[in-house]
Amino acid sequence: MSETSDPRIPTTPLHEVPAWAVLERRLFDATEEAWRLFSDRYTGPDGRILHAGGFEHRDGVDDLYEPFFNWPAFYALGGSDEILAAAKRHFEGVTAQLTEGGMLTGEYENGYDWFHQGESLLFFYGLCAADPGDERFAERARRFAALYTDPAHGNYDPRRNLITAPHNGAQGPLEGLGTEWLTYPASLDYMEAYGLPLHGLPGITRWSDLEDPAHARLMGDELQRRAAGDTAVNLAATSLVTNRWLYDGDAASAAWVARYVDGWRERAAAAGGLMPDNVAPDGVVGGLHDGAWYGGHYGWTWPHGLHSVGMSTLIGALNASFVSGASGPRDDGALDLVRTMLDTALEHAITAPVTETPFSLRGSWLERLGPHAAEPATLVPYRFGADGWFDYGPLQLDLPTWLWWWTRDDADRKRLDRVLDGIPGSDEVRPFRDKVEAGHEGPWLAFLDGSLPDYPERALSMALGQLARRVAVMDAEPVDPETVHLHFWQRANPVVTEVLGQLVTGTPQTLYNGGLPFAAVAYTDADRQRPGLPPDVAALVSGLDRDADGSGRVELSLVNLSPTRARRVRVRPSRFGEDRLTGVVVRGEDGGVWPGRSTASAGRAGTRTAATVPLDAPDLLVELPPNHRADVVLLTAPAGSAPRHHQHHEGARP
Repeated sequence: MSETSDPRIPTTPLHEVPAWAVLERRLFDATEEAWRLFSDRYTGPDGRILHAGGFEHRDGVDDLYEPFFNWPAFYALGGSDEILAAAKRHFEGVTAQLTEGGMLTGEYENGYDWFHQGESLLFFYGLCAADPGDERFAERARRFAALYTDPAHGNYDPRRNLITAPHNGAQGPLEGLGTEWLTYPASLDYMEAYGLPLHGLPGITRWSDLEDPAHARLMGDELQRRAAGDTAVNLAATSLVTNRWLYDGDAASAAWVARYVDGWRERAAAAGGLMPDNVAPDGVVGGLHDGAWYGGHYGWTWPHGLHSVGMSTLIGALNASFVSGASGPRDDGALDLVRTMLDTALEHAITAPVTETPFSLRGSWLERLGPHAAEPATLVPYRFGADGWFDYGPLQLDLPTWLWWWTRDDADRKRLDRVLDGIPGSDEVRPFRDKVEAGHEGPWLAFLDGSLPDYPERALSMALGQLARRVAVMDAEPVDPETVHLHFWQRANPVVTEVLGQLVTGTPQTLYNGGLPFAAVAYTDADRQRPGLPPDVAALVSGLDRDADGSGRVELSLVNLSPTRARRVRVRPSRFGEDRLTGVVVRGEDGGVWPGRSTASAGRAGTRTAATVPLDAPDLLVELPPNHRADVVLLTAPAGSAPRHHQHHEGARP
């Protein structure tokens, strides 16, 4: 509730119904139909996925959680109470299923790399944020975080400030990389696109060298031997601890996040600024890699380079910045780790079409770019090995977009614009959706800048089309639980939230390898006391700005499409309360006629007005009569208090 009395927010009648509002509410309705079909068709009564296959090695936990990763996000936007209940049922069912399969201990992953653990945990983080009053998930959040903050579990060495193995989790640091890679032969053709996992081994300079059984054994032996100590992707573990901190502000959790990220900052500074990717158990960078700063598991050399190192580093830096704001001005210094790696990649860029590069991740980019893939583009090196930088492709937009979104800094925006300028067709609304459900940052940013005003309509139409395609895939591909591929359910998940997140909350899609669900704007249905927009209400964030002192502006429109029911919504300028309102610019109408006499052919719009109302409050109540809209600019500042999971309601939990 507001700490001061809520000002009256003027509303104006809908002389014309905005197309974006109709499409947005249609997307809500279509999603409600589609998730029910998915749930009925592919899951059992207890929520588990109908999959008869077993698990042969450490990989697989993420694949059963990922099909539901954005279901809590949809609920928090305004989806039904039923989808929250279903999401919790699926979490419980999948957790039981994986426990029976020997993949979990104490409901947490036995141990795997954090590139995949981060993917697994998106679902969990979303549920914690959607309903923090559910003590089952609060207890899990505390228990899971302790796996890293409590040295007794073995995952963290407080003396050397490092996570102790690339594969870590409920069973502590696991030895090596698992039985599936005891040898690494050329017959692993699905990995050939990523090349050699380690460089510099005698006699192994190309993939075909792994056809020799002795070379395959050598590669496997070295992978196992060097799978010790810390790796850069472990920075994603900071989300697990930060999520726990959001419940009660536990000071030890915040201190752990800050200290662990600072350790990597110190290593990067010692290496000249660029993030190394490996630390030996004794704390020495390159200690298991002949002194090289590259070569760690899921690091700069293999398999994804910038994609994995950049994602985890950004997640860690955001979390360090986030917890720092609880005790004073926010410290964004850790974000320099990300700036340095992006600038380094751009310094080594080339210009060439994606179709003419052997980029290891080119398949997804060919789909994203369509015909533009044959046009010259700015291609950056994603990986570094014994022969220098290699594996050139377009710089993925989520990294510079999230960096700018977090800081709203002009220099970060200039870098982002440089990346956008180097991707042909970057402002087009192309119809695609992969498992991370991102990639439309370019046209969204163009909309926020005012150069693509019809983005909401086009993007929502596209999202509806992608939802329809997912439903069609479900109908076109009958599933045999005995033989179905473990990734099928990710590919068929019909819940679409990227565009809704952009338009409703003013936020990019959550960072897929373990980011927390931040938002520029969050909502509470004031009548039902639950998260999200009320029924019939559509929202559009059309502008985001922030000054160097932290003060910000968010342009927002709210539309009530119901012709008969009034709706009330509370608007909050951040999901976790890190910002508060210092004022609101209210825009209304003066001198209009509504509805007018029955003898008139139409009402008459008045003269547009605007006034600034000072405030000091965490949120704002907006009351929307039937068929009315409200247009406001939220004036914000850092809250000066610790962020928390936001409690919307009390009582029984689904």
